[in-house]
Amino acid sequence: MIHHIEHVGLSVSNLERSIEFYTENFNLKVERILEPSKDLPVDKIVGIPGCTVRIAHLASGCAMLELFEYTDPKGKPVSTDATQADKGFIHMGFKTTDLPEEYTRLSAKGIRFFGEPVEIRPDVWVVYFYGPDGEVCELRQT
Repeated sequence: MIHHIEHVGLSVSNLERSIEFYTENFNLKVERILEPSKDLPVDKIVGIPGCTVRIAHLASGCAMLELFEYTDPKGKPVSTDATQADKGFIHMGFKTTDLPEEYTRLSAKGIRFFGEPVEIRPDVWVVYFYGPDGEVCELRQT
């Protein structure tokens, strides 16, 4: 039986920058940083023969954000014309108990938001923002 979503994987262009972004702004904790070698055949797991990658596991409660920095091949950046309507992974969400406070705090740090927080149902607020590689994230207060 499958119990729950355990982690989300995100390909990033700079592992240190993304670790700093997610640990400093969203209270995630570094569990480990992996430099895969022949002992961990990542190329066979991801289906990219000969690839090299650095991996960081960031804990968030009972879930994890797994960051991948591919050093070879580098991979393509998120398309600047990508929208939430495009197929595939479109965003990851972070829960907060005080969305206005977090919105103000993160805006002051220069994080780019799509707009201002919106109440989508009574007492349920959301706002979308961009991560360091253009990945879309959501803050949600319920």
